[in-house]
Amino acid sequence: MTFSELVCWKLSQALKVEILAFTDRGPAAQDFKYRDQIRDSAASAPRNIAEGFGHFGAREFARFLGYARASLMETASSLVDGHDRKYLDTQQYSRLMNLTRAALKATTGLLRQKRRQADEPKSRQLPPARLPPREFSITVDELIVRRKRRAASRRPPSSE
Repeated sequence: MTFSELVCWKLSQALKVEILAFTDRGPAAQDFKYRDQIRDSAASAPRNIAEGFGHFGAREFARFLGYARASLMETASSLVDGHDRKYLDTQQYSRLMNLTRAALKATTGLLRQKRRQADEPKSRQLPPARLPPREFSITVDELIVRRKRRAASRRPPSSE
């Protein structure tokens, strides 16, 4: 699995693309401070999800999901501001806010899952990759003889 297969990343990425399109035209494109702020917060969420995915531990991933969630909240606040300034009509505002809410919900769900994983007792987590060597009470020669017997017993009876 890659980060781009995560639902929260897909939704955050779609939001970023929509924000870039919305701020490319109209009055939002002329308000450079607003444009740069909302673009930066919208782009930050999928970047943080991807970066967190690159970390090995659940706790580290959860930390970056928290950053992504905060960026999505900042984007939502900027959308409210843009609507107040009449940069967005009601339909556009509703569509973008719904996409933001969906991205927030998916990110929060994965964040909670990773936090639970990080808090699991070590006994419930996967065992270490290296296991102690096993001791066998059978020699290699005995093993070969057993395999030959097993193979012979599986052969169909000859029709001669």
